Amino acid sequence: MRGITKAAVAVAAVSMPAVLFAVPAQAAPKAEAEFGAQHFACGSGARPNRDPISAITGASSGARIRTGSATSCTAPGSIQPSDQLDYYCYTLGNDGYTWTYLRNRRTGVQGWTRDDLLPGGGSNYVC
Repeated sequence: MRGITKAAVAVAAVSMPAVLFAVPAQAAPKAEAEFGAQHFACGSGARPNRDPISAITGASSGARIRTGSATSCTAPGSIQPSDQLDYYCYTLGNDGYTWTYLRNRRTGVQGWTRDDLLPGGGSNYVC
């Protein structure tokens, strides 16, 4: 179900680029705030922690933590399956995939990882 919601975000963002939607000041689950997601450029800085879930484990081995929500951004870190991750929020990358801003508890590295590489499909809270 969650993958379908993220796919709907990607389709809506591509098919309706001229329509703007307001995002509530407080993060809401994707079902309520799915159209507020936007791409974050390389080096765009830390995002607020809106997701109450923490200490997630089981990411794809070697998944990269990037400085923005695109594969063209540098990767100051990577994730091992046993690493504990704190999810902060998600966004829609310019590649049509959703990305989660997170912190690797083992290394302290923060940044963006594509949601299809993360347990549970990444964060459910829009940035």
